[in-house]
Amino acid sequence: MKVYISVDLEGITGVTDWAETELGDHEHAWAAKQMTLEMLAACEGAIEAGADEIVIKDAHDSGRNMDISELPECATVIRSWTCAPESMMAGIDSTFDAAVFIGYHDGAGSDKSPLAHTMNRDNCWVKINGKRAAEFDLNAYVAAEAGVPVVFVSGDEGICSHAKEMVPAIETAGVKYGIGEATFSMAPKKAVKLIKEGVKKGLEKIEECRLEVPTELIFEANFKEHAHAYRSAFYPGAEQVDEKTVRYAAKNVKDMMTARMFIL
Repeated sequence: MKVYISVDLEGITGVTDWAETELGDHEHAWAAKQMTLEMLAACEGAIEAGADEIVIKDAHDSGRNMDISELPECATVIRSWTCAPESMMAGIDSTFDAAVFIGYHDGAGSDKSPLAHTMNRDNCWVKINGKRAAEFDLNAYVAAEAGVPVVFVSGDEGICSHAKEMVPAIETAGVKYGIGEATFSMAPKKAVKLIKEGVKKGLEKIEECRLEVPTELIFEANFKEHAHAYRSAFYPGAEQVDEKTVRYAAKNVKDMMTARMFIL
């Protein structure tokens, strides 16, 4: 079995402030360590479920966050960025049996996490077909277009609930929740255990977690600054629908993700 693991940082246990997410900041080291432990737990769960090949994407900011020295020998890690539309899902294709998301977070406009955002902090919200979208949505559709179901997600409770709306059978591990600027996190060791067990359970439900890609994909972004909307509307096919909102009707997932590269 071949498993893809996409790992973000804002949804990792305990991570609360933007400083902790930035490579080079003195607060980043402990967060990156916990990110590494949660990734390794996902690998252990996948291997116990039968995985003999794992590809891991360091999918946060620099793409150079985790300590890869303890990776299992069956794993390949993708660091930094390919600069392709797949972004946080670089290298995904139809040869994978399932995908796993670790350290994910709720989307822009949510009050469930002090670090809620969608791809960057410049937008107030992103929608796909009229519904608010998180990075989970974008990446789950990238996987689905390749025929790969997402069977597990860990992160804040907001994204776990959101993922269940899209993929009801998905296994989740909500390791924290947010109120205002604060997070309430479980013990990191407990999170690691839940992630390992959750990945194992998710990989038992591959067929149940298949996501159908909509035939129509209307991508919208509402920005904090009107100038960003004005600039983004110059992308071919995009239209500015009000002072701060841009809309794009995509032909397919790759087209939507290509537009996202230039609009967001």
